[in-house]
Amino acid sequence: MTSGISRRARVLAAAVGTGVLVPLVVAATPAAAAPPAVTCTSAKAGLATKLKKDITAALATRKGTVAVGLYDRSTNTTCTLRASSAYDSASVVKVTVLATLLWDAKKANRYLTDRENTLAKAMITKSDNAATSTLWKQLGMTKIKNFLKAAGMTQTKPGANGYWGLTQITVTDEQKLLKLLTAKNAVLSDNSRAYIVKLMGQVVSSQRWGTPYGVPSGVSVAVKNGWLQRSSNGWRVHSIGAFKGGGHDYVMTVLSHGNSTMNYGIATIQAVAKVIHKDLAAS
Repeated sequence: MTSGISRRARVLAAAVGTGVLVPLVVAATPAAAAPPAVTCTSAKAGLATKLKKDITAALATRKGTVAVGLYDRSTNTTCTLRASSAYDSASVVKVTVLATLLWDAKKANRYLTDRENTLAKAMITKSDNAATSTLWKQLGMTKIKNFLKAAGMTQTKPGANGYWGLTQITVTDEQKLLKLLTAKNAVLSDNSRAYIVKLMGQVVSSQRWGTPYGVPSGVSVAVKNGWLQRSSNGWRVHSIGAFKGGGHDYVMTVLSHGNSTMNYGIATIQAVAKVIHKDLAAS
């Protein structure tokens, strides 16, 4: 009676047992996938190449997983890295909350109430969580999802059960939102856009880190940051910003997780922001 072991397997086993070298065909182990590369395009000669090189160098020694988005209207320049990777939003989602509030008020043909204005200012300028929770609950999931649909932010998934900070965001969608805030469109009124940008320009000094780092003098800054520590993927540290002046009009998103500390994440974002501001200013 033959056993279930093939003759070849028995030969190999015997050969191994006697120390005879037997050639074995082993499937090649797939190499680890190369990390995604920064991609840039620009109407300005040489700018895309410079940005790609400098952003790549800024991230070369940084740990964690970083996603980057840049769009400059003045030179039709775009850079992306991990544009569709999802991150827990932390407080960056607060800009979306305010945009939804204003979009919904416009549909109802009304201004924000004094109470809503107070909550909105605290939410954006001080990153007040209680104010955010109040507005998130007031709006409800249907209105939030309807705004995301109107804004074309199809990759953004609102956090469930009131956990707005666990909303899933991507560079692609945050850049869409920033573009809506900084140019005329059918989703947000001019007054709404100006109001959001104004509040983002009044963020308290202790929270003005991130994308504004290295911004040239004379360039206006609108920023909103987010930071959150969880048991998996360490610290999430994010920064979105809009900048105008010096012949440029640009928006930038840097999202990150897997940071050992909040400060480590900030340093990573600022390394990217610094070279972007420098390269655009020189172009």
